[in-house]
Amino acid sequence: MSRTIELDQFIARAPDVVWRALTEPELLARWWATGDIKPIVGHRFTLDMGSWGQQPCEVLEVQAGRLLRYTFAEGTLDTTITWRLVPEGDGTRLFLEHAGFTDERAFRGMGGGWPTILGRMTAQLP
Repeated sequence: MSRTIELDQFIARAPDVVWRALTEPELLARWWATGDIKPIVGHRFTLDMGSWGQQPCEVLEVQAGRLLRYTFAEGTLDTTITWRLVPEGDGTRLFLEHAGFTDERAFRGMGGGWPTILGRMTAQLP
């Protein structure tokens, strides 16, 4: 059985600022992991998760400024991460869906970790 983590967070920044934090390697590294991400369908990249190792990924879907979906940890977790941005007032409602967990321990660990990671993102936005 596959499980999914779903979170949403209001960020008091314009969608273009949040989009850049998700898609520009130097900004992504500030709040989550280093890697050569690019918002181009088919782009393969690796995220350096420190003690968790190098995690291979592939961009599956891009709607510039609105949606980014990529595989995460191919060959180990084999999950998919989807970021969806919705303008809300003067800010952005950011939706995260991390889907495809078959390992309960990984599901619990990442489910507990994502809120902290999103908090770091908010604190690191320009």
